[in-house]
Amino acid sequence: MKGIITVLGKDKVGIIAKVCTYLAEHNLNILDISQTIVQDYFNMMMIVDISTPAKSFEEIVEDLQHVGEDIGVEIKLQHEDIFNIMHRI
Repeated sequence: MKGIITVLGKDKVGIIAKVCTYLAEHNLNILDISQTIVQDYFNMMMIVDISTPAKSFEEIVEDLQHVGEDIGVEIKLQHEDIFNIMHRI
């Protein structure tokens, strides 16, 4: 199973480090990552393996929201099924 993480906000030092640290601590492997900065705004998308997490999906979603609040960005985790179903309709 895969999850899609998006991170958006004003650029600052340590955004990727904070997100990656949380993922590593909760046994979520990063499969792919894309990051860009557009006029001081940080944008990142990650595909992560969520097949063996240390917590439930809902807990991870909530935790990542708190991580985002702590560093001043918005972090969302969505299940890949949302995107797969969107393209079937």
